[in-house]
Amino acid sequence: MHPLPFSGGPIYASVFWSTYVLWLVMETIGSTTKRSSDPTRTRDRGSYRLILTLLWIAVALDFTLSFILPQTSILQHRAAFFFLGIGLMLSGLAFRFYAMSLLGRFFTYDVAVHASQTVIETGPYRYIRHPSYTGALITLVGLGLALGNWAGLLALLTCMGIAYGYRMSVEEAALAAALGEPYKHYMRRTRRLIPFVY
Repeated sequence: MHPLPFSGGPIYASVFWSTYVLWLVMETIGSTTKRSSDPTRTRDRGSYRLILTLLWIAVALDFTLSFILPQTSILQHRAAFFFLGIGLMLSGLAFRFYAMSLLGRFFTYDVAVHASQTVIETGPYRYIRHPSYTGALITLVGLGLALGNWAGLLALLTCMGIAYGYRMSVEEAALAAALGEPYKHYMRRTRRLIPFVY
């Protein structure tokens, strides 16, 4: 099989592009339906724009590096890494939208605080503060593995690590200011992305 999944035959191409398009469609729908309708509640500080910008730079880099740096391609067990990547993309996407559903109307793609917002501690929120970002990062790891290039995977994680690092700081500051001690206590007892680790 060629190092690029979409050059590895019709089955690999169909699986890859179907998963990739599903990811794009779901994120596009989410970004258009889950935005703050009240600009006075927005506390985004440019974090959503940064996420979008670095996401498309990261994806472009991943595809480009898969073409121009074949020496960094995953060569051994290529098919296994491809299907592992597809599985991670789908599971990360499912986990992200599950986390979003738990927040309900409190979840927005831009940082905004609702007047009646409370600290949510159900499901993965019991252990981590940003499970939707965990899901997004799992999806991106899957994309990098499916494309099969270590340099591209590193570019994805570097760009989105910067974007989500800034976003989490902005979001936590806004929620701590709005919700006060309950959220500060929640921050002290939980991790950001990985239970008991980070």
